[in-house]
Amino acid sequence: MRAEEALERYFEDAASWDADRAALEARSARRAWWIALGACVLAALAVLALVLLMPLKRIEPFVIRVDNATGVVDVVPTLSGRAGIPELVTRYFLTHYVTVCERFAFATAESDYEECGAFHAAARNQAWRALWDRANPASPLNIHEDGSSVRVQVSAVTFFERGNGIEDLAQVRYTKLRRTSANASDEVTHWIATVQYVYSEPSKDAGIRRWNPLGFKIVEFRSEPETLPAGAATGALP
Repeated sequence: MRAEEALERYFEDAASWDADRAALEARSARRAWWIALGACVLAALAVLALVLLMPLKRIEPFVIRVDNATGVVDVVPTLSGRAGIPELVTRYFLTHYVTVCERFAFATAESDYEECGAFHAAARNQAWRALWDRANPASPLNIHEDGSSVRVQVSAVTFFERGNGIEDLAQVRYTKLRRTSANASDEVTHWIATVQYVYSEPSKDAGIRRWNPLGFKIVEFRSEPETLPAGAATGALP
């Protein structure tokens, strides 16, 4: 009987040992799965952190331009593709306005005069009419009686923000190319215009809307040469 009892106890111990080993393997497997899951979570958090930090670290190259004629230094504006539509539209309107309203050719003078008027606020329109009045010696109609013409090329548009956050000011750098006759060379001068603008309700006049469909208005326009003529600079010296 003792041998049978010993044998039975042996089998019981063996079964208990097998159960303990199976439980240990199950706990090890669960622990391994939890560790793997934790590693995956940490890796995902690390990738997310890198994605969130990427916009904070970037290199934005810029180009500095020096005008060969005037020596003026400015930063060339770049189009990144992310600029808002209002700025792009305003840049277009400013460029178009200066190109059309600062040029002169008798063949397009009347059309240019009317088109520029479509972009003027009331006060600016009065000044515009006074400028073109034949009684004004400085009228383009009087200055270019000799048949000369003026072409305009805009080189840069820079926007400014006021202290109160309003953005309604811009500077436009441009070049005037004056030609006295068909065979003459261009007389090149460099100008800079300070412009105050505003967007208002578009005109109900179809003729004005074809030029200015968004109600872009020039409130004030002040233009002056970037450099003094050589004679004026020499005369200022003692």
